[in-house]
Amino acid sequence: MKHIIGILFLFITVTAFAQKQEKPLVQFTGIVHNADSSLVIVPYVNITNTNSQKTAYVTNYEGYFSFVAHEQDTLRFTCVGYAPTTVVIPANVNKSYTVQVNLKPQIINLPTFHVFPWATTDEFKKDFVAMKVADDDLEIAKKNVSKATLTALISTLARDGQEIGDANYQGLNSSIMNSHSITPNPLLNPLAWGSFINQITQGDKSRQSNGD
Repeated sequence: MKHIIGILFLFITVTAFAQKQEKPLVQFTGIVHNADSSLVIVPYVNITNTNSQKTAYVTNYEGYFSFVAHEQDTLRFTCVGYAPTTVVIPANVNKSYTVQVNLKPQIINLPTFHVFPWATTDEFKKDFVAMKVADDDLEIAKKNVSKATLTALISTLARDGQEIGDANYQGLNSSIMNSHSITPNPLLNPLAWGSFINQITQGDKSRQSNGD
């Protein structure tokens, strides 16, 4: 009985293998295009033959492929960003079969993924305890209008249009007021000479004090 079962199993296996080998070989050729636009090719598409121990192929940078398969084989086309599609080679194609494969673009919304700079929970706890709490809006506003901040801005920022206009107006006003008068020469002003001599004297006294 065991010998009969073994013979039947061997016969079924040989028959199935023979049927598989009886399928003619086909040169399967084609180009992969974008289904939304036939002018756009899809390069580097994965092609899996599900009937031949999942043999895999890849199209070139122009979306072209050409390889040997069997009639009635099922080919699965997959590519990142596109929905997979399946092509079945029909029977009696006379040794070659050419096809244009159209892949439909597919948008997949992935969940939000946050990357944190802490490798362990202990590092996070340590940084959290030592973390400096940021100022609120009121504290930030107070710092922006403080005397030190405004002084620093005055010394670094250029004059605006209003300030330049006021300076020009004052200069023009002085020029008009003095247009019919003689401008005094400071070299002939005794008060100016007195102030100058006083400054020199004060400077000499300061140097003498430092020397002592």
